[in-house]
Amino acid sequence: MTSTIEPEVGKARLRKEDARLITGRTRWTDNMTLPGLLHMAVLRSPSAHARITAIDTGEAKRASGVIAVLTGADIADEQGSLPCAWPITPDMKSPDAPSIAVDHVAFAGEAVAVVIARSAAEAYDALELIDLDLEDLPVALDLEEATRDSATLAHPDLGTNNSATWVFDSGEAGSGEDVEKAIAEAEVVVERRFRQQRLIPAFMEPRSVVVDPTGDQFTMWSSTQVPHILRLMLAMTLGVPEHKVRVIAPDVGGGFGGKLQVTPEEVITFLAARRLGKPVKWTESRSESLLSAHHGRDQVQRLTIAARRDGTVTGLKVDLLADMGAYLRLVSPGVPVLGAFMFNAIYKIPAYRFSCTNVFTNKTPTDAYRGAGRPEATFGIERIMDELAVELDMDPLALREKNWISHEEFPYTTVSTLTYDSGNYEAATEKAKELFDYDGLRREQAERRERRDPVQLGIGVSTFTEMCGLAPSRVLGSLDYGAGGWEHASIRMLPTGKVEVVSGATPHGQGHETAWSQIVADQLGVGFDDVEVLHGDTQSSPKGLDTYGSRSLVVGGIAVVKAAEKVVAKARTIAAHMMECSPDDLEFEAGKFTVKGTDKSTAIQDIALAVFAAHDLPDGIEPSLDSQASYDPENFSFPHGTHLCAMEVDTETGQVSVRKYVCVDDVGTVVNPVIVEGQIHGGLAQGIAQALFEEAVHDESGTLTTGTFADYLLPSAADLPSFVTDRTETPSTTNPLGVKGVGEAGTIASTPAVVNAVLDAVRQYGVSDIEMPCTPMRVWEAIRTGASAAGGLGTESGGGLGSMDSQGSATAGGAQ
Repeated sequence: MTSTIEPEVGKARLRKEDARLITGRTRWTDNMTLPGLLHMAVLRSPSAHARITAIDTGEAKRASGVIAVLTGADIADEQGSLPCAWPITPDMKSPDAPSIAVDHVAFAGEAVAVVIARSAAEAYDALELIDLDLEDLPVALDLEEATRDSATLAHPDLGTNNSATWVFDSGEAGSGEDVEKAIAEAEVVVERRFRQQRLIPAFMEPRSVVVDPTGDQFTMWSSTQVPHILRLMLAMTLGVPEHKVRVIAPDVGGGFGGKLQVTPEEVITFLAARRLGKPVKWTESRSESLLSAHHGRDQVQRLTIAARRDGTVTGLKVDLLADMGAYLRLVSPGVPVLGAFMFNAIYKIPAYRFSCTNVFTNKTPTDAYRGAGRPEATFGIERIMDELAVELDMDPLALREKNWISHEEFPYTTVSTLTYDSGNYEAATEKAKELFDYDGLRREQAERRERRDPVQLGIGVSTFTEMCGLAPSRVLGSLDYGAGGWEHASIRMLPTGKVEVVSGATPHGQGHETAWSQIVADQLGVGFDDVEVLHGDTQSSPKGLDTYGSRSLVVGGIAVVKAAEKVVAKARTIAAHMMECSPDDLEFEAGKFTVKGTDKSTAIQDIALAVFAAHDLPDGIEPSLDSQASYDPENFSFPHGTHLCAMEVDTETGQVSVRKYVCVDDVGTVVNPVIVEGQIHGGLAQGIAQALFEEAVHDESGTLTTGTFADYLLPSAADLPSFVTDRTETPSTTNPLGVKGVGEAGTIASTPAVVNAVLDAVRQYGVSDIEMPCTPMRVWEAIRTGASAAGGLGTESGGGLGSMDSQGSATAGGAQ
């Protein structure tokens, strides 16, 4: 039989959850109001490194509406230490991380006391009445300086700022050749230092926590990406029986890794509610978020690439310093380790060595931020490939093509031991070149250079892949990660034929409810609108490992498929009994079981009602179609793509703008093109923002000077171009849907494409690098410095070099 029902997978459905989200018919954590609710405010250290010599809370305790004031000393015996789940080496150093500092602070913004009051206003007013005395200590701030023997120590009791060093060597691992030999024998060697600046996840909804201790369980509502992990870690950290803790992540307004934590404030709110026996709420201000929510990136990369004169890459060596900030948060140490497997990217590199040292400084702790190690690695390899192309006087795309894995070679095991299951870099690149008009823009670039136009054109390339769908549990175990990579789902068939899907993957903007409904509609042959997706509550969804690392669809979605298969298998037995045939004689398609070769059939909805009645079931069959499945992936998924960027750079002012941006991504089978497009657009915005706009900056005392959106520059819609996007499709061979991750792709690929384009525009002025973000001032200074070093190149009339009095602001779409 041929079904006339149009498949849901692949259909451009509008997201069913958006109606309530954009009209406010939903519940965010800060909306929660409970009887007797109290409000908490946090006093934060103004110093980056200091001893706490005294805290006088007397006046604050007497203030209007104040119920309690708690310091670190008050909860020292019960707060424990915030968990780090990824000890990357046996000798990794990790200082105790109290939720409220007890006797010293290690970064500006660390909590030193909290006020709980009847209203938020009264709580914040009382903070002003706490008298805090600090004895300032020397601060460790510069990442490279912090590694030296004479460095100031972020934690003097550790005796070093180095937390751990993790090394992968292809020669020692047997996956490749000796990299030092490859470098020594190379015809061409290029060495570069790249800086990944510190970024701040600027999620739409600030963090918020409500804890209600008044029932049989402690119930916590939190704007979190990880309710299941949070529940487990609260139990382990605070010694509370796990079954007495319920965590709910209601609708969550963005995360990008920034809510992948067990935060100090979650622990403090829990302890305050337990102590007072009343519900307590904490919601951060935006300034608090920028100051104390974890930061991302912050690495110094030193890359050495070896090659033959014909462009064949023979070796790659990476030496990395990664700033952990003051403490190790949940997965901080493992973020650069994830990147270790991606520096070789899409290339056949025969010799590879990666070494990373994680370093403590007196700054806000870092952790995962959209891409988590993969954007940093992609930036490094795509930048060094451009530098090698310049050294060899080769077209950067031609150099990449010479070294990439061809589509006939998949599956391909890389020098870093990962096996890429599928891909077609040639097809994606060819389509991107056509959409971009690569040859035409190269001709225009040459013409502008020839006439010494003050506005130069640069073309940037980024051909990338990423490992996502975190991840096979056995692989995570081999990397000493503290959890697995499986995901859980269950499906409940209701008597009326409607379906409830319970997912352990919890969304914070990705569109799970829509995508899961499309998958189940196809798997069970029910209507898209007949599927309800439940998530984010550890009581209704007791098993799960949550959402991060582009794992939702490729792990959580496949768990849904596996649960649906079990529903069909149960229904098949009952359908055979109802139609008096063997289960082997039945075909299942479009929601109906049909006896082969006949028109005798019954719908799965009818079976659901018969099961509810249970009047005539086969012997030994339970009256239920409900099923659940835990899915542990056999491999990562490896989306890829080619991103091309044309940048215009005004050499007289340093102003930059995106002339054209084209990306062709391959994310395997597409469940919903609308969701994919949205994820790509959002990722591009964040990657371009790193290239041109965003940077967390501290002064010499460790104070964050970019603590508001007036100083921490985020692009608006007016600052970004209209993206030209398209796709190729090579399905994954390691999961039944053939899907790959998409949530981080745009962020991973776009940053090097933009920076490579800016540099391509100004290389004729002797510029070989500009640290991100490429602001007008940095671009202008690089041109002036490069031209001066080149003996005045380009400074004559018409050369495009003028004067600049102020930094101005970088724009990607021409807005000032």
